[in-house]
Amino acid sequence: MSKRVLIAISGGVDSAVAAFLLKSMGMDVSAVYMRTWQNENELGQCPWAEDLQSAKSVADHLAIPFSIVNMMSFYKKHVVEALIDGYRRGITPNPDILCNQFIKFGALLDYAVKNGFTELATGHYCRIFKEKNTHQLWEGIDETKDQSYFLSRICGNALEKILFPVGHLRKVEVRALAQKIGLPNANRRESQDICFLGGKVTLQDFLRSHLKPNPGDIIRCDGKVVGRHSGLYRYTMGQRKGIGVPSNRDFEKFVVVGKDLEKNQLIVAFESDRANGLSTHSVILSDVHFIGEPIAGSHAMLGKVRYRDPSIPVHITFAENGRAAVEFETAQRALAEGQTFAFYDDKRLLGSGIYTT
Repeated sequence: MSKRVLIAISGGVDSAVAAFLLKSMGMDVSAVYMRTWQNENELGQCPWAEDLQSAKSVADHLAIPFSIVNMMSFYKKHVVEALIDGYRRGITPNPDILCNQFIKFGALLDYAVKNGFTELATGHYCRIFKEKNTHQLWEGIDETKDQSYFLSRICGNALEKILFPVGHLRKVEVRALAQKIGLPNANRRESQDICFLGGKVTLQDFLRSHLKPNPGDIIRCDGKVVGRHSGLYRYTMGQRKGIGVPSNRDFEKFVVVGKDLEKNQLIVAFESDRANGLSTHSVILSDVHFIGEPIAGSHAMLGKVRYRDPSIPVHITFAENGRAAVEFETAQRALAEGQTFAFYDDKRLLGSGIYTT
């Protein structure tokens, strides 16, 4: 009996090729499009109708069943509201990680199982390997497109029911295959935006529409007030542009080096200033999550401080309270509280933690 697989089609070429590959392997494939956001008229967000039409055209081309599942309320609670609340509290959560954790490999996986599917597939550039009785999550072959970082908070048990058909391919190969088989979205532009913003609205515009102004002082590291800000959520660690404070230096601007949430103060300094707090050799992680078995003690590993950053050597000491201490061999710049740090054994993703103070 062939496997009955539900493929999440977003309208992009990666999930379209994934669907084709599954069908080519003789699997019983059905496609689903997740409706996650409805306020496209609010600031002109989320061109979901265009994505939906693209997804349906792929399903029609491949002659596979197509359906739409409504995840709007669940998505609003676990992604949109969590994002807004995080910025309100002065931290920097990642909406793509939240979406994978709670929506795609949470609610949608549950939906697939309840509807009789044996597996859920997506177009992520990741790989899954089975060793003995465990499933391991590995980086995709294409290092420039690897998306394992975004999956660093999913439940390890879910890997038993997940398929990543394009994880062993490079993006150029996926695009070429899509053109070869005549997929209607073969040449569709790749989206780099937060899913519910759709590229038409910046994150700052979105946050301004949901968070009230909360003015406070902009101070230097020595405590001198140099200006006023309209809300700490508008600034990120390492930011140079848009601070609104003249530096009075010919060739150097102020850079954001911290936030004092209790005093509602934005802290700035010059990049060349010593001990400005912008770079660090160590961080503390909270809410540490393991893909497989929990890890104890101290270990030399690889880590990714952000999605686009390459893996770097680190030393991690895991505590029993869900926290861990990370030491970097080379100083890392502008790490913001609330961001995710993913740790690896070579190409195998082991888990992640959240930067905290």
